[in-house]
Amino acid sequence: MDPEQAWDAAQEGAELIAEGEPDRARRVLEELVRDQPVNEYAYFFLGSAHYELGNHHKALAAYVKALELAPGYVGAMINAGHTLRMLGRYDQAIRMGHAVLARDKHDPDALFLLGTSHFALGDYADAERWLNRLLETRPGPELLNEIQGMLEQLRAAHPDDSDQEPN
Repeated sequence: MDPEQAWDAAQEGAELIAEGEPDRARRVLEELVRDQPVNEYAYFFLGSAHYELGNHHKALAAYVKALELAPGYVGAMINAGHTLRMLGRYDQAIRMGHAVLARDKHDPDALFLLGTSHFALGDYADAERWLNRLLETRPGPELLNEIQGMLEQLRAAHPDDSDQEPN
């Protein structure tokens, strides 16, 4: 399938997600994957709809299908990683983040995935290290506030660790 046509076909579902209507998006995208079973974008946005609905196992399955169709699909790798994190599969989420960093060592989405996964795992030194690397990418104000909030939590919970240089 032509990538541009595949992308265009998935846009209705993507727009519904952006408009806060993930259940409608899910229905539209489920129909699209029936009609276009090799459209990686349909699976990607179907995963996003399921993620928004809290159906993390279904979201992961959709992201994995997108990756089967397009193994280098970085967006699907990142979203699969966050879904793995939400499922408590932190080691797999961390591996996904590293796979993205192998393509681009400054990828802010991968750095965020690694920071939040280590944070959730309770590995605070590594969480701080990845979040500080993310700060170096000069994230936008919303993400910057989130990162700073996480770093403040880390430093408050472990004040002795904040004086040490991360690994």
